[in-house]
Amino acid sequence: MPFHPKFKITVNINQALIEIERVRGFLEAIKLKDDWISDMQKKALILESHYSTHIEGTAINLEQAQDILSGKKVKDVNRDDEKELLNYKKAMYFISKYLGKDNSISEGLIRELHKILVRGVRGDKAHPGEYRGIQNYVVNSRTKEIIYTPPAPLEVSHLMGEFVEWINANIKKISPVIVSAISQFQFVHIHPFVDGNGRTARLLSTLILYKTGYDFKKLFTISEYYEKDRLAYYNAIQSVRKNKMDMTVWLEYFINGLRSQMRGIQDKGKKIIENDIKLEKIKKVGINARQEEAIRFILKNDKITVNNYQKVTLCIRKTAQRDLDDLVKNKIIKAVAKSSTDPTKYYILL
Repeated sequence: MPFHPKFKITVNINQALIEIERVRGFLEAIKLKDDWISDMQKKALILESHYSTHIEGTAINLEQAQDILSGKKVKDVNRDDEKELLNYKKAMYFISKYLGKDNSISEGLIRELHKILVRGVRGDKAHPGEYRGIQNYVVNSRTKEIIYTPPAPLEVSHLMGEFVEWINANIKKISPVIVSAISQFQFVHIHPFVDGNGRTARLLSTLILYKTGYDFKKLFTISEYYEKDRLAYYNAIQSVRKNKMDMTVWLEYFINGLRSQMRGIQDKGKKIIENDIKLEKIKKVGINARQEEAIRFILKNDKITVNNYQKVTLCIRKTAQRDLDDLVKNKIIKAVAKSSTDPTKYYILL
C-alpha cells in the first residue's frame, strides 16, 4: 500500500504557515550586507550542528563545539563525538549545494547524506549509506525501555522507495513546510539505518526546505528548538503512533517550532538594519578603519575590551587604548566596569 500520510490543517497550522510566509517575504525583500549575513550563517551552522548531534547523545558543550567547528583542537572530548560534530557540518555543506535545485530527491542522495554523517565514527558500525539488515529499536536513554520497534529490515527498501516517491510527487503540490515536517517523521518511523537516523531525518527535512526556496538565508536552527524541550520533541513524534498514525499534532509542533525560529530571524534582520543605520551615522563623525571594525564588533557583541580590540584590529595595546579613548571623547562609546572587584573596562555604544 503506497505511503499516504494522514493529517488535518488546523487553524493553528494555517496561521503559523501564513506567518512563516510573511517572514520569508521579509527576508527576500531586505538587503543585508554580506559580512552580517556571513557572520549569522556561521553562528547558525554551529548551533544546528551542535544541537542536532547533542540530541543524539554527544557530550560536547556549545563552547567546545564552537572551537571544534572553528578548527581548534579541544582537549578532553570524545573523538567520536568530535567526528560526529564535524561530519554534521560537512553534511550541512552538502545539502547547501541543493539550494533552489529542481532535481528530485533520491534514495541515493539520502544514502550519501547518511554516509557523510556517520563515516569514520565508532568504527563505522553504523554502516555508512547502507540500509540496515538487522532489527533495531528506539530506546529511552534514561530507562533503557524500548519505546518503538521500527519495521523489519526486509521492509526497509520497499518503504523507503514509497516514501521518496511520495516526497517527489508532493513537494510542489502542498506546502514544502508540511512536506518537510512529514518527511522528518516518516524517516525516523522507518528508521532505515542502523544508527544516525535522527540526524539524517533532520537534515532531510532541512534539504527539502532548501530545495524549495525555504532556506531562510540558512539562518534557522530547528534542532535548537528541539533541544530546548527534548521531552516535547519526543512526545510530538510519539503522538503520531498514539493517534493511529495521524500526523496533525506532530505537524503543529514542527510548524510552530519553525515559526518560532522565523520570528527570531526576523528580529535579527531588523536589528542588523538598525545596526547599519547606526554605523553609517557614526562613520559620518569620522573614524578610522580600526575603529570601524571595533564598532562592528560592538554591534554584534554589545561590548568590547581592549584585548578584543587588539584581536579584531591586529594592533598593539597602546594603539587600541588610544582609539578607544578617542571614541569615548567623541561620545560614540562609553567605558563601564564589570564590577567593583574586576578592573576590566568594557566599552559600549552610547
